[in-house]
Amino acid sequence: MTHSLHRSGAIESQKKDFNWFMYQTKGVNDINIKPKALEFIAAAEAVGSENWGDVKTGPKTQYSIEEIKDKISDKSRIRGVFTKREQVIEFLKTMKEKDTGLSVVITGVLSEVLPACQEAEVTPHSINYSLGVWGKKENLPDDTTLSITTMCGHHMIPPKYVEHMMDQVGKGRLTADEAAVKLANFCYCGIFNQVRCADIITENVVTEKEVAVTLEE
Repeated sequence: MTHSLHRSGAIESQKKDFNWFMYQTKGVNDINIKPKALEFIAAAEAVGSENWGDVKTGPKTQYSIEEIKDKISDKSRIRGVFTKREQVIEFLKTMKEKDTGLSVVITGVLSEVLPACQEAEVTPHSINYSLGVWGKKENLPDDTTLSITTMCGHHMIPPKYVEHMMDQVGKGRLTADEAAVKLANFCYCGIFNQVRCADIITENVVTEKEVAVTLEE
């Protein structure tokens, strides 16, 4: 789950970005996973998980829910996205009640996640922190691009493609929602938050109309 820890961007934006995970432990509870995975999916769908997937198939932004379910195996890793703390609370309550024996992981801003755990009456077993970015940060893309690419923890979304999508939105060839889904499809884990992505694009895209006004001035 550590690949979800390095999401960047404005804190208020990140407060609308939570990841949920189902994890089995090799040699302990990694047999006959499918029934338990379906419990996770049902709980996530019940509270409106905006995106989720199985890394062995892909995200629901690209594949049908039934196709993902059909292909679940003992090697599957089910992961997804919430945009509201209330979703996290209800999801945790359900998974506590189901008691599948698998690990439940939530990633997000601690000021949101810890109160959610408390309200769901769940005590975290452990907490992982991101210590930030070290090294030649001048070689990184701009902050807006990073706020999008870091939502795919395995960095499957090229920064240049983010720029291209924003350019397409600026030219009116795509809506922000359409561009966000195209980007989400690269993240096979299903932890890319296309709702937050669309908001980021909308807030930062420069339209052709704005360029024309600038040139006139």
